[in-house]
Amino acid sequence: MLSVMPKSAKPAPLLPPRKIGVPDRIGKVDSLPPFRYPAAMPRYALMIEYHGGPFCGWQRQAGGQASVQQAVEEALARLEPRDHRIAAAGRTDAGVHATGQVAHADLSRDWDPFRLSEALNWHLKPAPVAILACARVPDDFHARFSAVERRYLFRMVARRAPVTHDKGLVWQVPARPDLAALREAASRLVGRHDFTTFRSVMCQADSPVKTLDEITVSEHPCPGGVEVQFRLRARSFLHNQVRSIVGTLERVGAGAWTPDDVAAALAARDRAACGPVAPPDGLYLTGVSYPADPFAG
Repeated sequence: MLSVMPKSAKPAPLLPPRKIGVPDRIGKVDSLPPFRYPAAMPRYALMIEYHGGPFCGWQRQAGGQASVQQAVEEALARLEPRDHRIAAAGRTDAGVHATGQVAHADLSRDWDPFRLSEALNWHLKPAPVAILACARVPDDFHARFSAVERRYLFRMVARRAPVTHDKGLVWQVPARPDLAALREAASRLVGRHDFTTFRSVMCQADSPVKTLDEITVSEHPCPGGVEVQFRLRARSFLHNQVRSIVGTLERVGAGAWTPDDVAAALAARDRAACGPVAPPDGLYLTGVSYPADPFAG
């Protein structure tokens, strides 16, 4: 039977709302957890491979020319619609390739790394860019400033017939170089030096002094000729440093320069003393090292 409150009756007074985590009048505590502000945006490291041919380089350009950075940022925007800005370990030039570029991105969602890499690869099509690995990293990880080593490979093919399958991926020279002379000249550049001779006049580095930890030169047979590979390792490089070194060493391999000429060019600390700058086609950023490998495990 429905009961009706008499008109003269007054409604019971409303109790003030209990504060979360504060005991009420009878000693009970609200069981809801206290409010927490959202955590910082999750940061992810990306290992990126790309063919540099179609791009003006890694860095996004104000003029709108296609860049690798722009391609990755636009793929991220398909997943989380907003403006994205990512940072990379190396700002490769136009036409330079990568098999182990590293970048980091701050996202809003807590993505599973495998699903994130799969989604990015889907949205990157048909650009020649691929995410090889993805990992959640600490907020203080920085793809550029946390790096302790960068590694580059330069591929030079010596043969008379034009390259076909590797067109745009190697530097072709007509004659087989003198491997022993190349190695001797390369050894003159290893160590801590003022590399003014081997850096672009547009280089923005504060100092031309760098430590080149290693240069190895190896020869490999290929159809119709040989492929010479230059591998360079350092904490960081100057703008155009690798291409300037390889272009100068090629002159030694061809017999136009001697290893002593390379040493004299280095000592000159003068950009005009540099040999020809090798084309970008054969250059690859192959790896970046950090105090702790972000992709381990």
